Amino acid sequence: MVDRSSGAEYVELGERSSPKLDKHQKVSVIPLVFLIFYEVSGGPFGIEDSVKAAGPLLALLGFLLVPFVWSVPEALITAELGTMFPENGGYVVWISSALGPYWGFQQGWMKWLSGVIDNALYPVLFLDYLKSAIPELGGGLPRTITVLALTIILTYMSYRGLTIVGWVAIFLGVFSLAPFIFMGFVAIPRLNPSRWLVMDLDHVNWSLFLNTLFWNLNYWDSISTLAGEVDNPSKTLPKSLFYALLLVIFGYFFPLLVSTGAVPLDRELWTDGYFSDIAKMLGGVWLLTWVQAAAALSNMGMFLAEMSSDSFQLEGMATRGMLPELFAKRSRYGTPLVGTLLSSSGVILLSWMSFQEIVAAENFLYCFGMIMEFIAFVKLRIDHPAESRPYKIPVGTTGSIIMCIPPTLMILVVLAFASFKVMVISMVAVMIGFVLEPCLRHSQRKRWFKYSIIADNHDYHSAYQ
Repeated sequence: MVDRSSGAEYVELGERSSPKLDKHQKVSVIPLVFLIFYEVSGGPFGIEDSVKAAGPLLALLGFLLVPFVWSVPEALITAELGTMFPENGGYVVWISSALGPYWGFQQGWMKWLSGVIDNALYPVLFLDYLKSAIPELGGGLPRTITVLALTIILTYMSYRGLTIVGWVAIFLGVFSLAPFIFMGFVAIPRLNPSRWLVMDLDHVNWSLFLNTLFWNLNYWDSISTLAGEVDNPSKTLPKSLFYALLLVIFGYFFPLLVSTGAVPLDRELWTDGYFSDIAKMLGGVWLLTWVQAAAALSNMGMFLAEMSSDSFQLEGMATRGMLPELFAKRSRYGTPLVGTLLSSSGVILLSWMSFQEIVAAENFLYCFGMIMEFIAFVKLRIDHPAESRPYKIPVGTTGSIIMCIPPTLMILVVLAFASFKVMVISMVAVMIGFVLEPCLRHSQRKRWFKYSIIADNHDYHSAYQ
């Protein structure tokens, strides 16, 4: 189908976008498992607040049961839609195909903002794991300067093209989990099972608890933006999502089980970086150093991966005409120059917020994006029941709707527990997206900016017209 007004040629629902994708080396199962692991988790660093908020029993149950309410449905939907549209672009393509390009842009805007907010956490977590060794990094001007310097250094590394891919992700994933496996053996003589059963429902910070769980168990859909780089995605993507789900659950539950059972409970101590203190109690300074090194590499790796994902998402939206062409321009190292600088600026601007506020704001925006994904998933099932789906969740349309109900209810609970400050900031961000898209279309009509129109790009929504 051809749109005569723009000169862009459109293809049918589900076709590959470009033969150019086939020229690149494809990602196989094992590297993809660890790429998903880093998109979602990267290790147990950052889950300590769950114990502070709710105690050991609820924290353990949360990381064991909530994946079945949230992570499994999100991973299944990613597997179906990712194989239905096996190309880079992921959720932006899904929403555009089901709801139109306007809502596709809104999805891209909110997901990009959510990714930038997510990236603002990693320098914070990095310093939280170093402050036990360098107390000056716990706050004040030294911490602010270090966050800024770290962000600039990592952004430059991302600009130079240093990204966490394939076998590098495998090394970092193994290195991040290895000290906790060792901690498990060291902790055996100290384990006291009664500590796992401690629960005090009268003193539960539900907002902090739910936000910590939600932040550590989402972003399964992020791998969809790389579907075009996957070898045989119809089989590789679903299989990798399944193995990554097991790895993520183990990577959270086992360290939490060992740590809460091996040391006396003091909930106030369970804040970001406390795993390194527990490592010192169990194994001494050398195990503390190992955990801190694992945390540092994990957070640096996740920062670089997220920065790359955010900047290339803007580049992808620009090649599809959603953003001005300048966002599609790359540096001499092959990285999106404008996208990298813009994403880095967002990280620096958000560095003044606390860890809990950053997590809550990210979750708030992410919730809106996931609601649109659920709607698109069900709508594509209703409107195109016979369309090719190399991997299809073995439920009908009614089952698809029912499957989306529990995670939607969780989304509503997370939104309800957001603070007024986070709610206002997030809603302003959403409103900016509502206004920004028509402004960009107006600038396109007025030719204030140059926009790319490439013949082999998809506009799946055109199949509905």
